[in-house]
Amino acid sequence: MDNLTPRKIVEELDNFIIGQDKAKKAVAIALRNRWRRQRLAPEMRDEVLPKNIIMIGPTGVGKTEIARRLSKLAHAPFVKVEASKFTEVGYVGRDVESMIRDLTEISIRMVKSEHMKHVQEKAKHLAEERLLDLLLPQPRVLRGTGVEEEEREKHKETRERLKAQLREGKLDNRYIDIEVKEKMIPFGVVSNVGLEELEINLKEMLGNFLPEKPKRKKVKVPEAFDILLQEEANKLLDKEKITKEAIERVEQSGIIFIDEIDKIAGKGQSYGPDVSREGVQRDLLPIVEGTTVTTKHGPVKTEHILFIAAGAFHMTKPSDLIPELQGRFPIRVELGALGKNEFVRILTEPNNALIKQYTALLFTEDVTIDFTEDAIQEIADIAVHVNERTENIGARRLHTVLEKLLEDISFEAPEKKNGSLTIDEGYVREKLNEIVKDEDLSRYIL
Repeated sequence: MDNLTPRKIVEELDNFIIGQDKAKKAVAIALRNRWRRQRLAPEMRDEVLPKNIIMIGPTGVGKTEIARRLSKLAHAPFVKVEASKFTEVGYVGRDVESMIRDLTEISIRMVKSEHMKHVQEKAKHLAEERLLDLLLPQPRVLRGTGVEEEEREKHKETRERLKAQLREGKLDNRYIDIEVKEKMIPFGVVSNVGLEELEINLKEMLGNFLPEKPKRKKVKVPEAFDILLQEEANKLLDKEKITKEAIERVEQSGIIFIDEIDKIAGKGQSYGPDVSREGVQRDLLPIVEGTTVTTKHGPVKTEHILFIAAGAFHMTKPSDLIPELQGRFPIRVELGALGKNEFVRILTEPNNALIKQYTALLFTEDVTIDFTEDAIQEIADIAVHVNERTENIGARRLHTVLEKLLEDISFEAPEKKNGSLTIDEGYVREKLNEIVKDEDLSRYIL
């Protein structure tokens, strides 16, 4: 994090997201402020709260992608939730606290994975020894017979030869009997939406009371090694330390991306489908302000979690949110709609550009496709044209246009071994012009 200055963060985001410089700048500052906060004196550190962000902009302009890439840069626990999935307390649906529980689970997996890497070498050695014990059990020799020492030496030599064969992969096709411990849960808990946490907790609780039943499996040597490696690594892990570190990471560097926040911004209606909109906002408020949420891993404080909210705000505006919630999102960033120039850049520039993706996918079938400059311009033109005439879904339109354009090539690729194809403007027009001209067709197909 030390070398991730705001400018560097924006440069990294530029590798994946075209345009939207204001939004990139805002999230870069928010991320850097976390690093600055960690360097403050403890009494001051607790007082500095994250400056939460609302991204306002139409669909398909990069709101989710900015938040997702930001969390990867920071190696921070990250969860994306849709505000429209939550309901007010008392209604059937997900409660808002579940986002903190989800974030904690993600953090536990992240930290466990990191700790696994540290014990991997030791676990490999222990798993290898256990596997050799299964492949070559200790000989039974009666003590005092005089052949005990001789047998032990012979066994040791054989074991070394077997170890060499194991490492060279010469035993990979050999089957072996292995014992796997499984917790027997005698029944499943029938649960409604929102009760998944209860079901998991009940299963865990019952699992602790029920014995682990050993089950014998016949598997190949590599699979047996993986099972033993997992068992040995789990034995070496300090679960309490992992939980403590994971909760601390959630509290200090967690990021929650709340999408579709405009869907819970009501205009004072109190009946029909809007009945719980304001209720969701009121439930959300304490979590964003700072509260303690109980999870199965322990209490989690939410004061310093960074919340990034996003919405199109077509029918509503940020001022339709309840005033208390508005105050908890002091930074507003507007993301602009994308035009032809941005589409051309999205197709070609980012590390995960769509043209690069499709070229790589077809190359796996030994088919080389090459897009000419005018073809890319034409694809961008068509995407803009369809967005204007139908629903504007931003850069997502490029996916539908390219899928339709390459449909026949993708279908026939396995038969065209070592084939190559140049996609030019003429090819694009031939494949797509009829659909683009017919508004009804383009509405359903593109």
